[in-house]
Amino acid sequence: MSKTRVVIVDDHPMVAEGIQSILETYDDIDVVGVLSNGQEAIDQVEALAPDVMLLDLNMPLVSGLTATEIILERRPGTNILILSMHDSPEYINSALSHGAKGYVLKDVPTEEIKAAIDAVMGGARYLCTGAKGSLEPVENGARESLTNREQTILLQLAQGQSNKEVAATLDISVRTVETHRKNIKRKLGISSTAGLTRYALEHGVLQGTGVDLK
Repeated sequence: MSKTRVVIVDDHPMVAEGIQSILETYDDIDVVGVLSNGQEAIDQVEALAPDVMLLDLNMPLVSGLTATEIILERRPGTNILILSMHDSPEYINSALSHGAKGYVLKDVPTEEIKAAIDAVMGGARYLCTGAKGSLEPVENGARESLTNREQTILLQLAQGQSNKEVAATLDISVRTVETHRKNIKRKLGISSTAGLTRYALEHGVLQGTGVDLK
């Protein structure tokens, strides 16, 4: 049976080393990398080719949320589990909306991290007990927030760039841009490119003030 390739990303060495030592006791897990920030995770994900990446939420250089989105652009098959001390619905919903397959609090029993890895490898989403209790569904009629990456792409599309031009600028595939574009339209309830441009103008995106969906 092939082993599950796992990468641990946490800027606290004691935490990362502790998780590593635990996971290495399992015969079906191979820890192929221990990294200290989101930028390293982005830079090395293709070379390390993990099946599962345990990603801290709050890290220097690049946050866990931004790293999640970019990692999934570069290697879509990666299953990302967010590790965090925060159990608020905002954090959990945001992690899932960025593409994470699961959310695990850092104070869970060690065997629960293994359970989370097994779950996402089996195609399921995993929320630890504490996270389940905090998770709140998006209210009917409420808009989902755009991720930072989606805001960047909305800005470029509103400036008249084509999917191909956006892909070249961000060093991602045209298909990935198309996926983001589809998600932006779904979240904003807009069906046309002209509608996206109008939304960007009305919400100050073209002036660099960002997108405010509150």
